[in-house]
Amino acid sequence: MSMEEVIEFANENPVTWLATVDNGNPRVRGMLLWFADESGFYYHSGTIKSVLAQIEDHPYVEAAFYNPGPSLDKGRMLRVAGKVEFVEDTELEQQLFQDRPWLEGVRAAFPDQKIRIFKIATGEAYFWDMSVNCREKEQPRYTF
Repeated sequence: MSMEEVIEFANENPVTWLATVDNGNPRVRGMLLWFADESGFYYHSGTIKSVLAQIEDHPYVEAAFYNPGPSLDKGRMLRVAGKVEFVEDTELEQQLFQDRPWLEGVRAAFPDQKIRIFKIATGEAYFWDMSVNCREKEQPRYTF
């Protein structure tokens, strides 16, 4: 497995389930990956949402990317676990609003809130499918 394969799968399957911790309790929600590259897996959220406070308090998360394949037994999952970093970059923020113009509506609806960019910057990734069911620990990991 290579980082290129991990990045390609993530970008082709951007709907993810992101797990965080909230006061010692797990929280999972659907998130839309913005993009993945060699520097990490990029997301964004509004400061009005609890996910950002959860990440600030506990910056370790796990994201699951899934491609269902042609049948239930042919699906493939990418699991990415690691540490989040918040990204403060004006040019990147401008690119976000170009790539996702619908965010302007969010910004207009909540003018006192901010959209923050964050990325899973370091961690490990591995693939899983039914062919390796019950052998999750044996799957090769890619550390980034």
